[in-house]
Amino acid sequence: MLSKFMAVLWLSSIVVFTQGQQQAKRLSPKLTRDPETLSLASTDYGHIVHETPWAVLEPTSVNDITELIKHSNSLGTPFTIAARGRAHSLLGQSMTRGGVVVNMTQLNGFRNGSGIVVTQTQCRGDGKKSELGNCYADVGGEQIWIDVLHASLERGLTPLSWTDYLYLTVGGTLSNAGISGQAFRFGPQISNVLEFDIVTGKGDLVTCSAEKNSEAFYAVLGGLGQFGVKWIHLLYNDFSAFSRDQEHLITFDKRNETNGADYVEGMLLLNQPPLDLSFYPNPDQPRITSLVTQYGIIYILELAKYYDNNSQARINEEVGNLVKGLKFVPTFMFEKDVSYEEFLNRVHAEELALRPKGLWDVPHPWLNIFVPKSRISDFNEGVFKGIILKQNITAGIALVYPMNRNKWDDRMSAVTPEEDVFYAVSLLHAANGSDQVKKFQAQNQEILQFCKDAGIKIKEYLTGNKTHQEWVEHFGPKWQLFEDRKAKFDPKRILSPGQGIFQ
Repeated sequence: MLSKFMAVLWLSSIVVFTQGQQQAKRLSPKLTRDPETLSLASTDYGHIVHETPWAVLEPTSVNDITELIKHSNSLGTPFTIAARGRAHSLLGQSMTRGGVVVNMTQLNGFRNGSGIVVTQTQCRGDGKKSELGNCYADVGGEQIWIDVLHASLERGLTPLSWTDYLYLTVGGTLSNAGISGQAFRFGPQISNVLEFDIVTGKGDLVTCSAEKNSEAFYAVLGGLGQFGVKWIHLLYNDFSAFSRDQEHLITFDKRNETNGADYVEGMLLLNQPPLDLSFYPNPDQPRITSLVTQYGIIYILELAKYYDNNSQARINEEVGNLVKGLKFVPTFMFEKDVSYEEFLNRVHAEELALRPKGLWDVPHPWLNIFVPKSRISDFNEGVFKGIILKQNITAGIALVYPMNRNKWDDRMSAVTPEEDVFYAVSLLHAANGSDQVKKFQAQNQEILQFCKDAGIKIKEYLTGNKTHQEWVEHFGPKWQLFEDRKAKFDPKRILSPGQGIFQ
């Protein structure tokens, strides 16, 4: 069953700023300045950058946000405004020093609590065909993806492009890109938006689609209703075979493809404690440990194949065809049968295990980069082996998987390497104290410097803390357009100061 998915969001990168004491008077009861609220708004998931705002706005409607923005614009010296959802940013992107943080989660009660509306009809109530197509979900940017999943599954539908962690807001992931193992086939989440509403830096509420205000428009999304998932790990001791097989699998990238994988990612299993083998059967864990000890790094190719009632009888045959000819280490293929929701929500299970141990709300000096396909082997030798394995700092989770560039709309602000295929590399560190933060940050800088010295034209993802010139280099040919759009939609540069792009 196909659906189209529309996310109506307030993008934190362009949700923006009108005039007068009357506005200030109306907003005053919704502005909070108590120390506990300000302290909460001055931190994020990264736990590295801390910026204290002057106040936090608890909006009950979109009109509260437009009034705040217009009031800021009316002042001789406007104050900055930052949108905060689940604050899963890493380097203070959802913060503002001395400005106002907008607590977007307060909008959950907007539209009488109908923050997610899944429409499953070809026609509107007046009998005319909907401009949005057959089915779509109208979703507030403050909503979290796990709730979008639940609401759509109730109708036998689902969005197709996800992030690995679902307790993030729709607006938050769409302001970056939103990637996971489905991106090779369906593109990032921002390529799967049919229409959205934004509040500009002038305080205007604007609806954007391919036909209307198309400068801000991204793309179209479809959805399938699934029943279960074959979740597969294939272990490799040779990086060339690992990357070659990953690249082969993402060639099955059509939306209606039945022979290919529905999800392709990869990760490193490093000979560094602790060795997380929880996915694998207990009797197999000793031989996996031995393999890791022998080679230093084992590369895990992670696959998922969805099935429903109609395809369940054929799923084992389809998986067999999928892995036929792949060059993983013989006998080192492992699989599980899980529900669709259990698979998509797999990271939350880790969160529930880590929180009671005090290991979730810790500093996260992550490094996320896109590496061109032509240089991924050099990156493996120089970074995975030459830096990470050699330095022997507990690595945390290290992801590596390819994506197809033709699934990204080049009109988007997001930047990628120029090659047709590029790899997402995510080093998801969790640090125990400031000393370890410094070690990881030093390692991250060493990796970036290696890429620069080796001429590997990477692009950073979820990045921050750059100089103005580094941001210009980051956006490359898109910089002028990006700067022009900022001037058009947020001329006083009020919004999202935590990104540091125009400050």
